[in-house]
Amino acid sequence: MAIAKQAARQAAVRGIAAVVGLWAAVASSAAWAEAGRPTNWGMGLQDAASPTAQAIADLHDILLWVITLITLFVLGLLIYVVIRFNAKSNPTPSRTTHNTLIEVLWTGIPVLILVLLAIPSFKLLYFADSIEDADLTIKATGQQWYWVYEIPEQEYKGQKIGGFEFESRMKPASEIGPDDILQLSVDVPLNLPVSAKVRVLVTGGADGVLHNFAMPSLGLKLDAVPGRLNETWTLINPEYQGTRFFGQCSELCGKDHAYMPIEIRAVNDAKFLEWAAQAKAEYAEVDDMPAKPAATRLAAVSN
Repeated sequence: MAIAKQAARQAAVRGIAAVVGLWAAVASSAAWAEAGRPTNWGMGLQDAASPTAQAIADLHDILLWVITLITLFVLGLLIYVVIRFNAKSNPTPSRTTHNTLIEVLWTGIPVLILVLLAIPSFKLLYFADSIEDADLTIKATGQQWYWVYEIPEQEYKGQKIGGFEFESRMKPASEIGPDDILQLSVDVPLNLPVSAKVRVLVTGGADGVLHNFAMPSLGLKLDAVPGRLNETWTLINPEYQGTRFFGQCSELCGKDHAYMPIEIRAVNDAKFLEWAAQAKAEYAEVDDMPAKPAATRLAAVSN
């Protein structure tokens, strides 16, 4: 009987080792995600390019360790029960129906874990929602099925900018260049300066459809609700100057949901002011005449 138990335990250990080895092999053969864009066979989150994205990644890592330990603990209990209480090892089953201590533990410990995890979770929520002393404000409106960006009139780095809006639509496959990504690159990307705290206002268009403005590397994910103005903020770390960030609408908004990508280009202050002046000349309303549509595309400013 003892030999059989020992053999069963060894088999269980070998099984766990095989699963861990398989996971390690898959992890070592896969590429890790880069900043701003998805990668083939990527694992993990995209590189965090903003303080909010870094805080999300840190919380994710904590939760990953917690759920891994919980999973291994529960797996160990299941293996122990299978070995200790099978019909061969335990021919006379126990008639116990209640155990007060165990019932208190399996109720109290999960509650305690959730309470402890709530502390960093709420801290992150308040951090992502604290919009103070923003250097720049932009507005993103989800339409069927494209994005409209508005730069309100404001002052940035001592210069007056804004007063215009433009449409941003997915590039067709025939126009995809070597540095573009199919179904993620757009005709008119949004340019944002690095190291500037940007207030992001998000709403839905008059068509009454829900959208979601999501940019993983910047920690942005906010519902675009018609008739409601949601806000958050981002700050692109200076080392990511010149990076193209790609995101998508993350709300099932209709038949062309998969075709309304988001592209943001991180530039320095000089390039941003140059882009803002060019965009205003191209898209701002003049003498009560409507702005030009995005079909007359704004030339991309070189990074």
